[in-house]
Amino acid sequence: MKLTSKLMFGSAVVALSGLLALGAQAAEWRGWNIHVPDYPVSIAMDSFIADVAEKTGGEITGKVFHAGVLGDQPDAIEQTRLGIMDFGVFSLGPMGPAVPETNVVSLPFIFKNIDQMYRLMDGEVGDAIDKGLQDKGIVALGWYDAGARSFYNSQHPINTPDDVKGMKIRVMSNDLFVGMVESMGGNATPMAFGEVYQSLQTGVVDGAENNPPSYESTNHFEVAKYYSMSEHLIIPECLCMSKKSWDALTPEQQEIVHTAGRASAEYQRELWQAREAASMEVVRAGGTEINTIADKAPFQAAMASVYDKFLADNPDLTDLVNMIRNAD
Repeated sequence: MKLTSKLMFGSAVVALSGLLALGAQAAEWRGWNIHVPDYPVSIAMDSFIADVAEKTGGEITGKVFHAGVLGDQPDAIEQTRLGIMDFGVFSLGPMGPAVPETNVVSLPFIFKNIDQMYRLMDGEVGDAIDKGLQDKGIVALGWYDAGARSFYNSQHPINTPDDVKGMKIRVMSNDLFVGMVESMGGNATPMAFGEVYQSLQTGVVDGAENNPPSYESTNHFEVAKYYSMSEHLIIPECLCMSKKSWDALTPEQQEIVHTAGRASAEYQRELWQAREAASMEVVRAGGTEINTIADKAPFQAAMASVYDKFLADNPDLTDLVNMIRNAD
């Protein structure tokens, strides 16, 4: 009886040790996302964590909390840096206060087009920004597409910087964007996004700027019928994870997570392009006049004062800015 009891106890110890070892290896990640569940970013994030769970054999699982239910982006970024949040997709625009390198992609007309942005962010430009992120406790896994922002207004098509002169243009509350409009002779008007429709309708502002899905989904095309494809701001989003969570992974797990991140970025870009195309069809059907700006060089030249001020304030980012501006 005593031998049997010892054997049973020994078996229980072995079983418990196995469970503790499994518990030490397994991780249940939490992911932050501001977008609704059926948005391209959201679908790609769900795909990412499902891919990680499958490829790690369930050693890493997780859940994406959509629609900002875990708080706003600044709080989520800080929680990710501290390791409270494991991963999230963040717009690089608001990350500037914490990671100066991310400010570079908020410079107007710095990218020539979306394809160039993909190529540079997947290469040395993305690597340089990732280094800045890692210094602050965040690891970049992939670069998502947030579209190109273009001008729309109720007055006339915009083909040259002179077409902006005298126009009241709503912009996000950022000195770079205010300077962008003012450098073309326009009157920049920062205001809350929710106020734009009525302001366009009543003439408080003549125009605004955003990507096609936002222009369409907010119904701004109903009160601003001219959409000019300036693509002046191409600000990617980052699928990021906490460096603390990253450092807790084995080298094999890190490779799986990094590969899954890159794959999810490719998937998100496909979803985004499809969403943009659908939005453009809606606004065309709604009577929007869309024009493509073939030559953006005059717009880029008009930004000289914006760049001069930015580089004077951030001289250590000169090489990174030139890396993008001089790229093919």
